Amino acid sequence: QVQLVESGGGLVQAGGSLRLSCAASGRMFSTLGLGWFRQAPGNERDLVTAINWSGGSTYYADSVKGRFTISRDNAKNTVYLQMNSLKPEDTAVYYCAVNIRGYYSSKIDNRRDYEYWGQGTQVTVSS
Repeated sequence: QVQLVESGGGLVQAGGSLRLSCAASGRMFSTLGLGWFRQAPGNERDLVTAINWSGGSTYYADSVKGRFTISRDNAKNTVYLQMNSLKPEDTAVYYCAVNIRGYYSSKIDNRRDYEYWGQGTQVTVSS
């Protein structure tokens, strides 16, 4: 089983940047895809971006394309989310989660294929 811990959230002005990290435990980290989700009050938890086991395949929601970049370092068991040109509508709790499609899968764009959530990190973008 994989356990995830997110960090790096905070308060930033519109147009600013933040870098989130998701540190994972578990020996199988390098064989699994991971995703970043976000949830604002009153909204569903949405898949923002995801990366496959090798880092060779990524997915981005339309709302973040060109602004957010997901990456991973399998040697450090960590996935990163670089967020640039932040907007107030990016305000949410951000979670990382493990893709459960199976080892070495590159099917990463279905929000229903994720479990083992971290505790989340708050991102607040002021206007």
